[in-house]
Amino acid sequence: MSITIKNNEEIEKMRQAGKILKQTLDLIEASIYPGQTSSHLDNLAYNYIISQGAKPSFLHYQGFPYTICASLNDQVVHGFCTDIPLKEGDIISVDCGVIWQGYHADAARTFPVGNISIENQKLIEDTKESFFEGIKDIKAGSRLGHISHKIQVYLESRGYGVVRELAGHGVGKQLHEDPIVANFGKYNSGIILQEGMTLAIEPMSTLGKRDVVLEDNDWTVSTLDGKTSAHYENTVLITKDGVEILTL
Repeated sequence: MSITIKNNEEIEKMRQAGKILKQTLDLIEASIYPGQTSSHLDNLAYNYIISQGAKPSFLHYQGFPYTICASLNDQVVHGFCTDIPLKEGDIISVDCGVIWQGYHADAARTFPVGNISIENQKLIEDTKESFFEGIKDIKAGSRLGHISHKIQVYLESRGYGVVRELAGHGVGKQLHEDPIVANFGKYNSGIILQEGMTLAIEPMSTLGKRDVVLEDNDWTVSTLDGKTSAHYENTVLITKDGVEILTL
């Protein structure tokens, strides 16, 4: 395992990438409504990121054809953008990455399309809250497993499936770096977190069972039982006193 500790200059570049990414996701959120298409959202994200002098992290990454991953309803991650209009009651998770002067930030949000069911609204809110539960009381010297365990307990205690085949990760000069940040695990386990580590922490939960399947496009991962899924992610910096969220 090769974990990179970021210096002040690298952290500043990641802060700027995170700021642009947050603004991109805000722009997308304001543009989601029934009748909108994920292809249009993809164009919005691309144009905004380029206008800020940055680059999209995902576009052409290992052949991925879009700026954003737009995962609809039962799609967990890596959803493809289409010209099919979004419908009232859909939920869509948008995952996006930004490169600023060679350094990445990575974040995801799940958004409602118009009025959605109470259970889907709660799924979105609880998945987001599990992220904040995971980083609570974390700082340099904590173990990585604390994050994973707290996310798992928070979500499973509320009856959700916690996807195990996908995970968060280190992030920096590369979009995916060590370590892997699972959303399940034992409390007092894993590596010791160090000041200057940067992680993309991303709970993924389902209204049904946790089992997933890879779609025919070899990218999109969906729930096996067809139940809806939510995804929430931020890039964080480990400090001596706690965590700084770079994408808020």
